[in-house]
Amino acid sequence: MGNRLQLFTGNANPDLAAEIARHMGIPLGQALVSTFSDGEVQVRIQENVRGSDVFVIQPTCTPVNHHLMELLIMIDALRRASAQRITAVIPYFGYARQERKTAGREPISAKLVANLITTAGADRILAIDLHAPAIEGFFDIPVDHLRAGPILADYFQKLSLPDPVVVAPDEGGVDRAVKFRNRLGVPLAIIAKHRPRPEDAKALEMVGDVEGKTAIVVDDIVSTGGTLIEAVNTLVKRGARTVYAAIVHPVFSADAVERVQASALEKVVVTNTIPVPPEKQGEKIEVLSVAPLLAQAIQRIHEHRSISELFR
Repeated sequence: MGNRLQLFTGNANPDLAAEIARHMGIPLGQALVSTFSDGEVQVRIQENVRGSDVFVIQPTCTPVNHHLMELLIMIDALRRASAQRITAVIPYFGYARQERKTAGREPISAKLVANLITTAGADRILAIDLHAPAIEGFFDIPVDHLRAGPILADYFQKLSLPDPVVVAPDEGGVDRAVKFRNRLGVPLAIIAKHRPRPEDAKALEMVGDVEGKTAIVVDDIVSTGGTLIEAVNTLVKRGARTVYAAIVHPVFSADAVERVQASALEKVVVTNTIPVPPEKQGEKIEVLSVAPLLAQAIQRIHEHRSISELFR
């Protein structure tokens, strides 16, 4: 493979792509990614990519279907333009929460999306905090799975909070919370919850002591905010002095931002895998950048070096 590395972006998170390019000291590739009057996605790669190692930076965030189509069509355009290798850089993988059947006659949409990306012509995937580890296996191409937990943990380490305790808001997040608390060297608490509906969560019980302590709720996604707010209310009832949240993907659907602002949360710390527009960045929301992490990973993939060394 030649030495030429090129970065392209769709419209999902161009600010993140530009920041990655600045960290790498290379320009973003020129491409027209727009929409025809009837709503169809239009793509035209505006520079030579023949024989290049190309990385397309495009989280499949809201509007999910439109950004997914942009990604698929960009990959197809690059393949037809004779790029030697195409890596889809997907900081946030939409449809990840539909990774299994929960009732009869349901699809496994995450697997379908993986198939679509592979069929479009991607040779490799670079993602951050996939909702379920099994999603890596949905792809028939290599997947480099990064974790933003260390970025969030380092932020809280520097705050030197009094008597911190890391909290998993549900059983599915225990492994993530354990890794987080290991980096901070603090105790762990776990909230057991029940989901009567897909985006509605009810806390049932809690294991661990939070009375008089600073609780840090750790999760991968905040969507409607239901799980987070329920966890916060439970922690306050159990005597937590202050409650923070460390969350990777700020989906912030519906009235999630308003719910966060009105809650007992001290602060929600998220990353920019998904763009958080200024109108959603209230005093309780802080955004950390994953651009340095992605820039290092892209460079290592290009040079055929280990990705796991980034986390040692």
